[in-house]
Amino acid sequence: MQTIEIEMNKKAIMLLEEWDPFNVGRKAYELEIADVVAELEVLDHPTDLAKRIREIYEHSYELWIPLEKCMQIAYKLLAIKYEAKSIV
Repeated sequence: MQTIEIEMNKKAIMLLEEWDPFNVGRKAYELEIADVVAELEVLDHPTDLAKRIREIYEHSYELWIPLEKCMQIAYKLLAIKYEAKSIV
């Protein structure tokens, strides 16, 4: 079980590293990525996850992200989560 969660987290991190909502470079979001991955472990609804993603990134950068962009990444993250859980 723990190995599956580690793999899920690695895939989520890779996806989030590619997502650059403020065009500041892939390595600029390490703290935000860690926070989002932690939220992914406890949230199962795309809207809830999208809102938390927006809050996390906005808190750090004081810039607004449209909820639609956060929803897109939330769906991709939840797909990774559910794929990992279906293997169990």
